[in-house]
Amino acid sequence: MAETDAEIATTMAIRIKNQTILRSVVSTSIRCPEVMTYIFFPALTCLRRDLGHTGTERKVSERYIDTESIFRPVMDVVRTAAEQARKASYLLSSMELKIRDQALSEIAQALEANKDKIVDANRRDLVAAERARIAPALIKRLKYDEVKIEESIRSISSLIEQEDVVGKVLSRTELDDGLVLDKVSCPIGVIGVVFESRPDALVQISCLCLRSGNAVLLKGGTEARETNEALAHAINGAITGLDKRFVHAVQLLSTREEFHELLKHDDLIDLIIPRGSNELVRAIMDSTRIPVLGHAAGICHTYVDKAADMDMAVRVCCDAKVQYPAVCNAMETLLVHSDVADSFLPLMATRYAQAGVELRGDQKVCKIIDASEATEDDWSAEYGDLVLSLKVVESLDEAIDHINRYSSHHTDAIVTTDEAAAHQFLDRVDSSSVMWNASTRFADGYRYGLGAEVGISTNKTHARGPVGLEGLVIYKYLLVGNGHVVADYAGKGARRFTHRRLQ
Repeated sequence: MAETDAEIATTMAIRIKNQTILRSVVSTSIRCPEVMTYIFFPALTCLRRDLGHTGTERKVSERYIDTESIFRPVMDVVRTAAEQARKASYLLSSMELKIRDQALSEIAQALEANKDKIVDANRRDLVAAERARIAPALIKRLKYDEVKIEESIRSISSLIEQEDVVGKVLSRTELDDGLVLDKVSCPIGVIGVVFESRPDALVQISCLCLRSGNAVLLKGGTEARETNEALAHAINGAITGLDKRFVHAVQLLSTREEFHELLKHDDLIDLIIPRGSNELVRAIMDSTRIPVLGHAAGICHTYVDKAADMDMAVRVCCDAKVQYPAVCNAMETLLVHSDVADSFLPLMATRYAQAGVELRGDQKVCKIIDASEATEDDWSAEYGDLVLSLKVVESLDEAIDHINRYSSHHTDAIVTTDEAAAHQFLDRVDSSSVMWNASTRFADGYRYGLGAEVGISTNKTHARGPVGLEGLVIYKYLLVGNGHVVADYAGKGARRFTHRRLQ
């Protein structure tokens, strides 16, 4: 439908309350958010002006359109997808490891076989992103070429080598003779994941969920739509061709509206994992009753102690900021002890200048090197770019206090040769990953030997830090008896429990 025709059709449909035409226009809008933004709501705006209505565009739509009727197809589609995922999760939960590993091998082969199609789809996304003037940092994350495909294949191979996390006996207790209680790991069930920009996340998440026996509903960013669709098609073709129990185990949602609808179905979805901006994560946390696993920001610090090796500190701090500044484990604030500030900061500033890093420092920093003056907002900023805030501190305690106040509790590091200072830092900094003489960029599921990760969690319940296979399982209790009844353990002369731990 041409834009002019769509505008006319929308306007006329609202005037005559023609639900059939409206349903068609809104359906197009749902599939293509640009239509919603540039056609549907502008047409409503014109009507509002014509009719003298003073509300917002959405209020106009509520006045003239039966929105529940129009959007019901979206509700039905999402509900059906969630129900199908729930059924698939029951089948996956008892699937033998051999089949799950074979499914991952099939996915790796499918990526290789469909490499040209996937790369072509990604090129189209990149061209569209450049035309839309998306930030260069996001475009870098969007790129999924032959090198990235090879990385995904290696990650899948690493994942296959991990031990099985499903069906592990975590503990065994004899309650009485012939009455034994096992605590056994099991899949969480159905997981909803929303991610921005990075198509490789779709492969990682799909494989992690399948290997851990979970079904997954995925929603990627619109900027990666064609790449995500090509990857989802390759993955589903590979796994359903192997075993029909994988049908509906991996589903790709098409629109933002569909994912928002998914957030309502807490009776079918067990966990939501958002991977994206602070705003995205916060919005999801505020709009669902489903448990959310993730982090709302990646404000990471490195503290250069007075006992730091200067060459090591320069190398670690350069890597933490420059190696890949757009990701959540990149350093955003550098703290330097006052005893070494005069010698260390000029060395560091030279390296950062070579990399094009913009520096924002407190007054003490600005007296030593050329930097813009930092504001209070800089200490809690996640730049995601070649920008860094710097502060001089007088002690280890001050560094720890600053980190615990401003950090997002993601990843923080100390550089020092003083073992006692290092252990104080490791013990007292309240973050999911705390490091000594290493770059914050190491906070990653693959680098931690987890095979891959669905994301990094700053939660303090269930899973924390890079979340790999172990973070995608929970446990249940299995009790095996021989006609045992509780009545025998109550009242006068009751039997006693042995509560004996078994190997």
